[in-house]
Amino acid sequence: MKFTLSWLKEHLETDASLDEILYALTDLGLEVEGVEDPAARLGAFTIGKVVGAEKHPDADRLKVCQVATASGEVQIICGAPNARQGITVVIAQPGTYVPGIDTTIQVGKIRGIESHGMMCSEREMELSEEHDGIIELPSGEVGERFVDWLAAHEPTRVDPVIEIAITPNRPDALGVHGIARDLAARGLGKLKPIAHATIEGGFESPVKVHLDEAAKDGCHAFHGYYIRGVNNGPSPEWLQRKLRAVGLRPISALVDITNYFTYDRNRPLHVFDADKVSGDLTITRAKGGEELLALDGKTYTIPEGVLVFADENGVESVGGIMGGEESGCTEGTVNVVLEAAYWDFVQIANAGRALKITSDARYRNERGIDPGYNRQAADDAAAMIIELCGGEASTLIEAGELPDTDRAYKLRPKRIESLVGMEIPEAAQRASLEALGFVLEGDMAHVPSWRPDVKGEADLVEEVARIASLTGLVGRPMARAQVGVPKPILTPRQQRERSARRTIASLGYNECVTYSFIDEATAQIFGGGTDATRLENPISSEMSHLRPALLPGLLQAAARNQARGASEMALFEVGTAFHGGEPGEQRLLATGLLVGATGPRDSFGSRREVDIYDAKGDCEAVLAALGAPERCQIRREAAGWWHPGRSAVMALGKNVLAVYGEIHPKVLREMGVKGPAVGFTIWPDAVPAKKAKGASRGAVKLADLQAVERDFAFVVGADVAALDLINAARGADKALIEDVRLFDEFIGGSLGEGKKSLAITVRLQPTDKTLTDEDIAGVSAKVVEKVAKATGGELRG
Repeated sequence: MKFTLSWLKEHLETDASLDEILYALTDLGLEVEGVEDPAARLGAFTIGKVVGAEKHPDADRLKVCQVATASGEVQIICGAPNARQGITVVIAQPGTYVPGIDTTIQVGKIRGIESHGMMCSEREMELSEEHDGIIELPSGEVGERFVDWLAAHEPTRVDPVIEIAITPNRPDALGVHGIARDLAARGLGKLKPIAHATIEGGFESPVKVHLDEAAKDGCHAFHGYYIRGVNNGPSPEWLQRKLRAVGLRPISALVDITNYFTYDRNRPLHVFDADKVSGDLTITRAKGGEELLALDGKTYTIPEGVLVFADENGVESVGGIMGGEESGCTEGTVNVVLEAAYWDFVQIANAGRALKITSDARYRNERGIDPGYNRQAADDAAAMIIELCGGEASTLIEAGELPDTDRAYKLRPKRIESLVGMEIPEAAQRASLEALGFVLEGDMAHVPSWRPDVKGEADLVEEVARIASLTGLVGRPMARAQVGVPKPILTPRQQRERSARRTIASLGYNECVTYSFIDEATAQIFGGGTDATRLENPISSEMSHLRPALLPGLLQAAARNQARGASEMALFEVGTAFHGGEPGEQRLLATGLLVGATGPRDSFGSRREVDIYDAKGDCEAVLAALGAPERCQIRREAAGWWHPGRSAVMALGKNVLAVYGEIHPKVLREMGVKGPAVGFTIWPDAVPAKKAKGASRGAVKLADLQAVERDFAFVVGADVAALDLINAARGADKALIEDVRLFDEFIGGSLGEGKKSLAITVRLQPTDKTLTDEDIAGVSAKVVEKVAKATGGELRG
């Protein structure tokens, strides 16, 4: 929406500066997108007087002029035919940028004589296309700024053009009068009342307007006049200047008047050449396939159902969007039919999109015009036509009935203060709404007809806050619910989820956020894909089931990355997996996936493929961060998508905490992932809660006695797990044995088939006395006994 400052001041009596107006517009929600201020580019030009002019000795068309300026008398070489002694001119002194010739003036020599500036023409200053000679001013003082002279004598030449962005809910701001109303409500001036006209018709219109029953839901009402005997010449200079300033091309008085009302009062109008209309006009719906040569010179095929004006010959105009060339006004137009109609917003928008027509009329009609002004707009426009073009108006042409837009909402000042967050006196609230056109009856606010966006009490709050300005809000800290340090707001489950996410990320994994839906085939691989997790209305066949685990999403992400050249990946996700479709049939999981090698190739040969121990180490680190016990049972009962011999489950009795290991090669093939790939899945909710509720830690207990380590080598069956042997040794004396570690495994040699040797180190840590040889021997015997009983192993000789 474009308008000039002087146009705005025709509706707003104000002394506010341009900057104050621009700031207020943006603060009111009418964001300023740009300002074209001619005064800004002309600020350096001053007024001078030619006190002498002589012919240049070396050029027939040049004159050497002595010019009185603010800095004294200077010499300027000029080639304009009207340069002479005694005229008042506009001076560009050295250092001044001249926009019309894109040059900064410097002191220079012209045919051997110095010139200290330039006397300007209108085109050189981009005031007009006039360049036959330099500017001659009828008045002006030497040294006076040219823009100040223009502001006093020809203000329209330095009139700033303001462009604002209008949101779809503010059609009232698509007219200059509506913008002025907002500024007046803010306190930047006083809104000037519009002088409305009254037309007393002298005859009955020979052209009637009918409204089809099928079109009444799209065109609510029509008002207009038949005006005979008009003279459609050029519009007055003041009107042409207004239209040019906002980017419109003046065409003729009749067309320019309709464009003026469009921008001045958000009231699109249309004028038919009555002599080109055959019979009466009917507002009806297109049957489909009709063609119309529109005013933009294009021919459109009208879709079925679009609202149109039609006469006996066919379609003459697309209602509310664009008129037709056949019935358009020309210089020879004598009799016209003025149209002011109120249309349904949505139907205008649909028709405009279907026809792909963008026009000022459509832009306003699809957002909403003021139904309360429709009848008066016809009178005001008819009066201007008669004033500028002459002629005589008929009695009112009327069809349809305007809808009842009266509505009221309760004004609750205390509630408004509470929602806005600042003190706004009740009197100020009421004054703001009244300045915007609301009618207050007690605590009920009646909405003006030009505000279709106000549809509830919340909108009253917005209007009051908008006028009061949210820049008045003062930040205040929220009051604490209780004195002292506030309690944690995260639940234990949320704390665990955050801890798991941060720990896995600190281990070098990249977090993924995958869809909770996967395809049925993939879900079945990971133990899902049942009817209980099937979606009733999936968005695609690849998202038909709730995911039974997080691993499929990570594997799909790995496959996509491998397809793009990424070979080493560390991915993780913390989220929910589902084993049913009912509330509560889901569990929080934390899953990590390692693919490829441990790192890039280097000269030290440290690069290797990821294995089960990488997954185990990371899994144990996350469990430790979640507060899991240091010692857990390791069992080989992982699900089928894990490698049967290279995976394990970590549990406390029947409570499974995690699973880790290699991904089954068959699963990798199904998912399109090139191995090796290892991973882990942790159930954070399964980790037992800490017994101590406080944040403090117990005292550190440091042993002050010497620890003793003893090594044992046992020959056991090849199928015996090393962990079983370690747990047996650890249970020999829980008070003395601090740690048991495996340090060697030997298979073959003299051991024979089906045997292997496992070597462990047992660390003994006394607490009350130094261990003697007898004490150490007794514990060693218990270790051998426990291992033999648990694994059938024998001490290796």
